Formats: sequence, structure tokens, C-alpha cells
Amino acid sequence: MVVKDQTSKTGFAALRPEKHKELARRGGQTAHRLGKAHTFTPEEARAAGKKGGRVVSRDRAHMAEIGRKGGASPRRQRAKAKNPN
Repeated sequence: MVVKDQTSKTGFAALRPEKHKELARRGGQTAHRLGKAHTFTPEEARAAGKKGGRVVSRDRAHMAEIGRKGGASPRRQRAKAKNPN
């Protein structure tokens, strides 16, 4: 009996990341061209954002971490590091 290695990737997952991304991009373009892709309305996007926000806010440790960081964003921190004035 031959036992297959559980950690080896096959098919789409085995491709190089660049090739994988290119094929996924083409698939998305084709779906839109054929009219089979879903485009979110602003209302649907808002509802999805609220749902995700509710799920994230349940994790108190995560929310505490966000609170400790305050208004500091990585972009601002990088800008300060480059230009200490």
C-alpha cells in the first residue's frame, strides 16, 4: 500500500505564487466578462463590514491590543522613522 505524503501540495496549490495569482486573475476577469461574477452593492458591502466587525469585536484581547495602539497606524510610524522632524 502506498501512503501519500500529507504535506505535499497538489494542483492549483502546488503552483508558484506568481503563476497562481495570474491564473486566479484571469479566472476573475473571465467571470466578470461572462456576467457570472458577483459585484457587491454599497448596501451589501456595508452589511458584510458590520458582520465582520461584530465577529472581530468579540475577541476582547484583540480589541484591547487595538486600543493600546491608539491612533498609531503603521504608515504614520514609517513616515516618522523616515522623517524624524
